[in-house]
Amino acid sequence: MNTKMLIEDDLKHIWHPCTQMKDHETLPLIPIKSGKGVYLYDFEDNRYIDGVSSWWVNLFGHCNPYINQKVKEQLETLEHVIFAGFTHEPIIKLSKRLCALAPHGLVKCFYADNGSSAIEVALKMSFQYHKNRGEKRPFFISLENSYHGETIGALAVGDVKLYKEVFEDILLQTIQTPVPKDQSEQSAIVAAQALEAIFKEKAGQISAFIIEPLVQCSGGMNMYHPLYISLARKLCDTYGIHLIADEIAVGFGRTGKMFACEHANVSPDFMTLSKGLTGGYLPLSVVLTTQKIYDAFYCDYTEFKAFLHSHSYTGNPLACSAANATLDIFENESILEQNQTKIALISSKLERFKTLPTVNKIRQTGMIAAVELQEYPLDFRVNLKIFTYALKKGVILRPLGNVIYFMPPYVITHEEIEKMMDVAYEAIVSLG
Repeated sequence: MNTKMLIEDDLKHIWHPCTQMKDHETLPLIPIKSGKGVYLYDFEDNRYIDGVSSWWVNLFGHCNPYINQKVKEQLETLEHVIFAGFTHEPIIKLSKRLCALAPHGLVKCFYADNGSSAIEVALKMSFQYHKNRGEKRPFFISLENSYHGETIGALAVGDVKLYKEVFEDILLQTIQTPVPKDQSEQSAIVAAQALEAIFKEKAGQISAFIIEPLVQCSGGMNMYHPLYISLARKLCDTYGIHLIADEIAVGFGRTGKMFACEHANVSPDFMTLSKGLTGGYLPLSVVLTTQKIYDAFYCDYTEFKAFLHSHSYTGNPLACSAANATLDIFENESILEQNQTKIALISSKLERFKTLPTVNKIRQTGMIAAVELQEYPLDFRVNLKIFTYALKKGVILRPLGNVIYFMPPYVITHEEIEKMMDVAYEAIVSLG
């Protein structure tokens, strides 16, 4: 089947996410035939550097031979089994490894099958924890400009109007607190003071405070100092409020450490993981939590305290095998150490962007970098212009409004980093 036929059949039957489908009257879809390493290939054999890791999920390249092998091996043994009353070896192995890697005290794993669902689990678990102890705490606090997913609960604790505003009438009522305005320690202190004021006002009514540690990815790749996480942890302890760390996008080495909370030496009450958990292969998510929280649900049937939340594909063995293979690569190839030279190269390449008059700010945390342009009129479609320019040059960039970001797979070479960032630079210059 040729590209034209594929596009026609797609547009007849498929509604794509985060897309105004009318755009595809003039902006062609790109059917992808295959992937290998950092590259995706279309049906005309054009290749594209996947500068956004296919929505931040891919860590070790497309069709990674080792992960392929492990998934194929699992496929011959067990594809799926109900996860209520049954278990299997891949998930037991994975859970032991995650608990060993995670910040201290996170010793229990509850699985779901995507990031938004993991957020729902953490919110519900926090609320029911307090209820099981005889307290009603209806409020959740989150940061301004935050994003935690697009299911109803996850959307409620987010604060990106583009996703949230149209659904306001059916969402949980939540409270947003100011996010640190930049990556300085002083901004972290000021924002923590604002957080404490909310904690004081709503004392005894708040179940949890949820954050994206260090980087608000869908919030324009806004970044802040680790001190804020430390201060938030202390405040949560003081007021008896859970701290939920949403590491769905920033976990598994994106910030330079395995988990972003490590930069602050903080252990949250809940940590949600997905995206890179399986190396970008299969849907899987997990909520890690503490023995104390687990114990609040442990009881006889003389009182109802069980956590009734489930997904049909919870703990899928194929996904768990991909996740175990991903952790193998981290362990066997010293990925975090190897990434340090790539982090340094990205940092040096960012310096060039400072010379462009249309660039307002640049920022970086580990393997995540962002170039924030000046504000353009909405109908200028600056993100679309950057996307289409880069695509013609063989690079996939998907700006968030006026913010161009880089979050490539870890298998990207130095030469490919240079090409990715040079194309972005040229795309900005082309705006005039």
